[in-house]
Amino acid sequence: MPPEPLGLGVDLGSSGIRVALIDHQGGLAAAAEAPYPGPFDDPQAWRAGLIGLCSRLPADLRARVVAIALDGTSGTLLLCRPDGTPLAGPLGLALPYHQACPDHAPAAAALVGPAGAQAPAASASGSLARALRLLAQARAAGSEGPWLLRHQADWLMGWLLADWRWGEEGNNLRLGWDLRAQAWWGTIAEQPWAAALPQVCASGTRLGPLGHDAAAALGLPPSCQVVAGSTDASAAVLAANPQPGDGITVLGTTLVLKQFVPEPIEGPGISCHRLAGRWLVGGASNAGCAVLRRFYSDQQLMELSRQIDPRRPSGLALRPLLRPGERFPVDDPALEPILEPRPVGDALYLQGLLEGLAAIEQQGWRRLRQLGASPIQRVISLGGGARNPQWRLIRQRLLGVPVRNRPQCTAAQGMARLALSACSPP
Repeated sequence: MPPEPLGLGVDLGSSGIRVALIDHQGGLAAAAEAPYPGPFDDPQAWRAGLIGLCSRLPADLRARVVAIALDGTSGTLLLCRPDGTPLAGPLGLALPYHQACPDHAPAAAALVGPAGAQAPAASASGSLARALRLLAQARAAGSEGPWLLRHQADWLMGWLLADWRWGEEGNNLRLGWDLRAQAWWGTIAEQPWAAALPQVCASGTRLGPLGHDAAAALGLPPSCQVVAGSTDASAAVLAANPQPGDGITVLGTTLVLKQFVPEPIEGPGISCHRLAGRWLVGGASNAGCAVLRRFYSDQQLMELSRQIDPRRPSGLALRPLLRPGERFPVDDPALEPILEPRPVGDALYLQGLLEGLAAIEQQGWRRLRQLGASPIQRVISLGGGARNPQWRLIRQRLLGVPVRNRPQCTAAQGMARLALSACSPP
């Protein structure tokens, strides 16, 4: 009997890269993770990190990989050449997902037009505003086109295929893709730089086999199919397999909320994806576990959390942002962090930070409900923060619904499931 085929999932997260190999039953054959080997905004680090992680997977398992899919941080955008080569110097770096461009927001809103006023591309935190900044910077530096605008996942997918024309639809919502119309909002497609936009495909689309260089660098079979992935948060949802009434909270570097809805929902800072044939709505805050690591090591977080009594509020009212600016539940590029007063006791301060993050989550679910989503009946927690039982109880107290932690469900596993299902017989 031939060896069972495997799917390879790649998660390009905020803090590093993760890979997972699974079989048709969803069993995990292998996994690995590591920080980026360079700055987060350097696309060369994305590629080098993936090559390094794949080299750590057993060669006999890599030989069984029939499909690969990857996700990336929603909104991290790069300007590159048609062959994927980044531009020279600082122009070769991506603009990260958390960097708002308020100076270009009015122009972005004008391009989207009145019909898309609530679309994520119309705000300062959308990719369209970042695209306008990248294009302006390139022109100011004397760089001439042609160029491509590619999000993190799409750029690396281009390297896998040796073909950079594609862009997965979920990764391009913030750039101005209208899922329902299957077209770019407003006058985006009429701009002089419109040739830089990707050819959009649906999540789960088989795009072809690995290019020669990628197959050799990753040690994967040349017949391995490249499958269009998704954003990092949507990938985590696939791994969790939520039931009706479930909401998904990803407690990672940033705080991300997701739930399935019968009809699309739109609003500033809101993302609406089509995943596995259903509409998935949500939002991503700039707050998250990154602010916890600013003050404490992982060991300190574990030890201090044990000292917290989740039943007794800290009395603090913190807004745990690393820097000014928020995307969701409010879209405000000037929103200031509130990280003081800081009490003498570290455990009490940590509790205040955890409560502040839980309050943002509470506001996020309320915002989705205001826009038409059904009230959630249960929350499934994913990501590193889902390993903290005290935080789970704090969140459960504030949210008023059961909260279940599933830290073992990773975005990389979700992408491996997607890759394998796209290449399975009907």
